[in-house]
Amino acid sequence: MIEEKSVLLEKENGIATVTMNRPRVLNTLHPNLITELVDTLNEVENDASIRVVILTGAGRAFCAGGDLPYINELKTAVDGRKYIRHASQIVSTITKMSKPVIGMVNGVAAGAGFNIALACDIVLCAKSARFAQSFSKVGLVPDCGGTYFLTKAVGLHKAKELMFTADLINSDTALQLGIVNQVIDDAELKEAAVKFAERLANSASIALALTKRILNLKESQELEYSLELEAGMQCVCLQTEDNKEGVKAFKEKRKPVFKGK
Repeated sequence: MIEEKSVLLEKENGIATVTMNRPRVLNTLHPNLITELVDTLNEVENDASIRVVILTGAGRAFCAGGDLPYINELKTAVDGRKYIRHASQIVSTITKMSKPVIGMVNGVAAGAGFNIALACDIVLCAKSARFAQSFSKVGLVPDCGGTYFLTKAVGLHKAKELMFTADLINSDTALQLGIVNQVIDDAELKEAAVKFAERLANSASIALALTKRILNLKESQELEYSLELEAGMQCVCLQTEDNKEGVKAFKEKRKPVFKGK
């Protein structure tokens, strides 16, 4: 039996479409997917024929965040930190690469998946897309740059609201808050993303790369600090009883009972 790739890559007319491909589990971030995604992004960055990247997910989700069954098996704080820092390589790679990255959010973007979308340069989403900073529901803190990206996008107080409550927001609310650039009918999303990518691909690639570099370089130290701080805080949360209860409640599809322990 041939094992299906966790990340798919298509190249056409100077556009690379990178697809997270674990649809049965909503493209959650197993270490295999993380490694393949980072490697694929580096591949297209180093491919002179590629001028623009579209990042999306297979099936009904963009990415539902961390792989909870995998996370639940982590034994030590060191293991937890290693996993979180591994996942954060995705957002570091997206922000550091010279080519524009269009996040094509085709469905649910939750937890780290929400923050990966925020790391993209342009975010186009389907009308049916939903977004959630779902960490607090399982006793965790935001990671993959959420404490950095979301605050920049929506402001401190709204970011706190979304992170504290873990409320699910729809695509129209995401547009109003500045989380996405455009909301597009589901059936037209892929075509719209390709058209937008073609527009960028036909633009002055050096100018776009330098513009991205200027905008991101200014904030890069703050992002890296946030990623490091998130990993440290997440290590603490992963050792708590609240985290174990949150994951158990998620599996059992019930409301968790947190005790602050």
